[in-house]
Amino acid sequence: MRFVSRIMLGVIATALVALIAPAAANATAGSTASGSRSAHVSWGSYESTDHKAEAHGHVSADKKRVKHRYVKWVPVKKRVCWEDRKGHKHCKWVVKKVKKHVWEWRYDHFYTVRSTLSNHKWWGRNKCAWETFKVVREDGSSYVEQFRNCDRHPRRFSFHGKNVAHIYVDVSRGDRHHPTGHHSGWQGVFHAAA
Repeated sequence: MRFVSRIMLGVIATALVALIAPAAANATAGSTASGSRSAHVSWGSYESTDHKAEAHGHVSADKKRVKHRYVKWVPVKKRVCWEDRKGHKHCKWVVKKVKKHVWEWRYDHFYTVRSTLSNHKWWGRNKCAWETFKVVREDGSSYVEQFRNCDRHPRRFSFHGKNVAHIYVDVSRGDRHHPTGHHSGWQGVFHAAA
């Protein structure tokens, strides 16, 4: 009888673990994901003015909670004492600023841009398709990412960064070294929510 009851207890415990474990895993995943938010935005297709270069793709944007360290100057009262010529001790309170390293939680916006660049004329002069991305950061500064495809098959490219306000793309034709013409003009790829 004891042997049978032990087996039954073991079977019941195993069944409970099998039922409770997935629920606990889901609860944990939900609590960690509450600090982040993600979005996926498709863009394109955009073409050069001669319709021989074409680009399209999507942007993945994630908002994540990140710990930042910064320096904070904290006022501290300090008692300063000295002796005069006669040997009398004098003291006074002086406020000095002391450097202190502080951690704080902030939200950073991380993004990944993926693109597919097609080249519809891969022979002759100016045989390459070009895509130029202009990335404008939240502070107003900007930088450029460029990719080229000189083959007949579409090529995939990607780049990433953080805290971006706007991303634009210009699709054009060119040689192996740089774009030379037939620019599409700046087309919107991604705009961060205000």
